[in-house]
Amino acid sequence: MSQNPARTDTDIFLDITPDVCPLTFVKTKLAIEKMSVGETLEVRLNDGEPLKNVPRSVEEHGHQILSLEREEEGSQVWRLVVRKT
Repeated sequence: MSQNPARTDTDIFLDITPDVCPLTFVKTKLAIEKMSVGETLEVRLNDGEPLKNVPRSVEEHGHQILSLEREEEGSQVWRLVVRKT
């Protein structure tokens, strides 16, 4: 199975599929901190704890979730797109 490339309509791409919580959100938060307001980040993350915790934490920090979609049908990998606010 080939890895899907990053979307071309986001500013930054982050793959946290090799990581476990809480490192998944730590890496996401650090990426967002380096961004300018209005920029977008695509995060590739696994089902389970990362899928439950990362989007919730992003919203709790005041950022906007633009989309959250399964990478492909039957996949355990998801794509989260966030806009820094």
